[in-house]
Amino acid sequence: MATVSNLPVVPSAPTAQVPAHLIDSTHRYVESGLRGAANTIRAYAGDWQRFTTWCALHGMEFLPAPAEALAGFLTELADAGKKVATIQRHAAAIAKAHELAGLDSPTADKKIKVLLKGIAREKKTRIKQAAAFSLASFKRTIKSIDVSTPTGLRNRALLLLGFTGAFRRSELEALNLEDLAFDEEGLVVSLDKSKTNQLGQAEEKAIFYSPDPALCPIRSLQAWLRVLSRSEGPVFVSLRKNQQVTSRRMTTKYINLIAQQYLGPGYTAHSLRASFVTVSKLNGADDSKVMNQTKHKTSAMIRRYTRLDNVRQHNSAKELGL
Repeated sequence: MATVSNLPVVPSAPTAQVPAHLIDSTHRYVESGLRGAANTIRAYAGDWQRFTTWCALHGMEFLPAPAEALAGFLTELADAGKKVATIQRHAAAIAKAHELAGLDSPTADKKIKVLLKGIAREKKTRIKQAAAFSLASFKRTIKSIDVSTPTGLRNRALLLLGFTGAFRRSELEALNLEDLAFDEEGLVVSLDKSKTNQLGQAEEKAIFYSPDPALCPIRSLQAWLRVLSRSEGPVFVSLRKNQQVTSRRMTTKYINLIAQQYLGPGYTAHSLRASFVTVSKLNGADDSKVMNQTKHKTSAMIRRYTRLDNVRQHNSAKELGL
C-alpha cells in the first residue's frame, strides 16, 4: 500500500478510457489536495501512528477503524490528561487517514461526536491564546537588546519583522533573501505559501520605515543582512557559539524560544502576530487594513486575535461625553 506522510493512500483502479499518465497525475493532484500544511502533516503522522499502535495492542482493526476502537483511544487520551485540542487533532488525523484510503471515518459516528463534546465539557477547556504585549513594553524590549553581536542583530531583526509583518513562525522560518524587495518606500516581502495559502498564490506583506532607527524593522533587518553577507538562502539562520554565521535555517521551535527569551515566559512567537492585531485595533485600524497584513480571510478571525483583556481598553464608556 502506498503512503503519503505515513497516512495510507489506496489508489483507485485505473480507468480504461483514461491514459495511464493522466491517471498518475490525477492521483498526485488528489493527494496534494488532501494534504495540509507541513506542520499539520507531521502532527497527523504521529497521531496516526499512536492510534495504529494502540489498536494493535488491543487487537482491534485500525483501517477501517470501528467506532468502538476510536472511542476507547480518545477516552484513554482524555484520562491521560491530554488537552482537548490534542484529542481533537488525533480524531482529525484518523479521519484524514480514512479519507485518503477512501473509507468512511468512525469520526462521523454520532457516538464519537457526543464523546468529543463530553470530553470538552468535562475539561471545560478554553482555547489557549498567545498573550499580547503592549507597544510600550515591546519598544523597551527592543531597545534593551545588545546589538553589538550578530546574535543581537539577528534577534532584533527577527522580533521587529515578526511584529510589524504579523508573521507566523512558519513564515519566518521559511523566509528567504529572494523574498525581500527593498526600495525607498520600504520593504515588500513575498510569501510563497502559508497556513491559509496552501496553493502558493502570490501574497505580499509591506514593511515600513520607523522614524526611530533603533525600532526600525527595515534598518534592523538590513544590519542583520550585512552580517549574513549573502544574496540567497534563508534569512534567519543559526549561529555557532563563537558568533559565526551558519547556513542552517532557524526552526520554528527556536524562533519561539527567542521570543520567550526577550518577551518573557508568558509569551510565544505567536504573540508577535497577536500583538500586531491588538495594537492596530487599539490605534483605530479597521479590519480590512489589518487583514491586508495578516492575510486573514474574515473579520471574525481578527476579532479572535484581538487581545483586549483590560476592561479599560477600547471601551466606549470613555466616550459618553459626561
